[in-house]
Amino acid sequence: MDTTVLKDSGCPAVCHQKTNKEMFGTLTRVSVGKKQLNKPNKTILLVGETGAGKTTLVNALFNYSMGVKWQDKVWYQIVEEGEQGPTSDVIVYEIFGSECKTLPYSLTVIDTPGVGDTRGIERDVIISQRLFDLFRSEDGVQKIHAVCVVIKATDTKISEQLSYVFDSVMSLFGKDMEKNTVALITHSDGTKTEIALQALECGRSRFVKNKKNQALHFMFNNCQNAPLTEETGADLKEAWRVTESGMSQFASFLEKTSPQQLQAMFGWNSRIRLSAYIQNLQEKIQLNELKMKEITQIEEALKKNKKDTEKDEKFPVNVDEVYKVREPIDSEISFLKSAVCCTVCEENCHYPGCTMALDPQHCEVMKYGRCTVCVKKCHTSTHVKDNWRYVTKTREVKRTQEENKQRYKSYNSDIKKNVTILEILEKEMETLTQEKLQLIEDAYQQAVKLEQCVLNVYSVSTYVSLDFLIEKMKEKRDQEKVQKLEEIKSTFQQLNEGAKAVLQFN
Repeated sequence: MDTTVLKDSGCPAVCHQKTNKEMFGTLTRVSVGKKQLNKPNKTILLVGETGAGKTTLVNALFNYSMGVKWQDKVWYQIVEEGEQGPTSDVIVYEIFGSECKTLPYSLTVIDTPGVGDTRGIERDVIISQRLFDLFRSEDGVQKIHAVCVVIKATDTKISEQLSYVFDSVMSLFGKDMEKNTVALITHSDGTKTEIALQALECGRSRFVKNKKNQALHFMFNNCQNAPLTEETGADLKEAWRVTESGMSQFASFLEKTSPQQLQAMFGWNSRIRLSAYIQNLQEKIQLNELKMKEITQIEEALKKNKKDTEKDEKFPVNVDEVYKVREPIDSEISFLKSAVCCTVCEENCHYPGCTMALDPQHCEVMKYGRCTVCVKKCHTSTHVKDNWRYVTKTREVKRTQEENKQRYKSYNSDIKKNVTILEILEKEMETLTQEKLQLIEDAYQQAVKLEQCVLNVYSVSTYVSLDFLIEKMKEKRDQEKVQKLEEIKSTFQQLNEGAKAVLQFN
């Protein structure tokens, strides 16, 4: 082939096929060959746990589509395995030029990061977010011919993390996607599949069935690029046969399969805005509670030191003062290292989850040039998207009675001049209490709206927010609304069965 770089001159020779890499939004597309508009295309999505062999499958698909045979003693790579570590983000591979060779169509392969790797739960949850980003992007993917769950022949079960990702994908395409969902069994000798098939049956993933009423599956061996010697020759030739047979059967399945279209995206931005708003309200409630705690500390200190404070207005008391700082976002995932924040309200308007917008103006929480989340609904120009967010903290300080009086009088302009510090604190506590009740009510109403969104896809962060809100409603002893929130939470669990199990690993 032209445009290749020899990486290893052994047998088989390993060559890297040059590709065209481009960014669309924050996502990556890697293309090989030239697209022909009048030729059909098949799109497949690969999901699987770390080490299942998704990257090797991408390369195997490329070699098969280009007609590479065992006797050619060569192996082409469009993904350089092992050199850059595990796949770190969703990547779209486009393989053109195969239409005149093995396949009658071009291929689009969506490769995803390995689920359940050592980088933690944050990585597993973000796979779903990035797939959503891909599906709703103008330059992304709107239809899929096959969702492929990649599993090793020796795997005994499908993890809860993988089930969560699978459920999230299915919720975007609907139940009909089951007709397009298959298993790709890797590291297979072509015969023993009982262990993997049992794992597939025990999992929640739903597959199209074969004539034996088993999950439709195709077998592959991952040794095609292993060094060829006299001792390994027979085994490697068999490995190629197994993979070629699996590829041929899989290709036939794709040729007969109609794509599943992405469900209407109406309501998507509304869901994102509501989720961001609930998250923002949660932060406001927590800030409110810290302020109330600060006032309680002052009241207790004044009562404890009543004689000293009455004699001396400069008598200091210790208090945990509430304040906000800009703090760098600590995440190894590059597209999660940013938040959209309002510099006027000093609030996080979209964090976490703002993965697509390159600047605040294009963030989903903006509407008609203004923010739908921050308290003043400020113009986009007052917002920034950067690698920091606002964090509420407390610090121990000493404040005199007079300093406390001035601090809280400034919050309440309607307070009369000749009042005691305790009266001022009592007034501020009443204000904060009413504010907290209103915030909780507002969050409740937004949660109800979120349930009614057309696109029934929830994020794990929303799940956590619902738990927080249920707790606050229980404090209010509003049993009717607690029950409603529990119902919303139950709906979320039904839509994404793996989500709750995923959270336990955090």
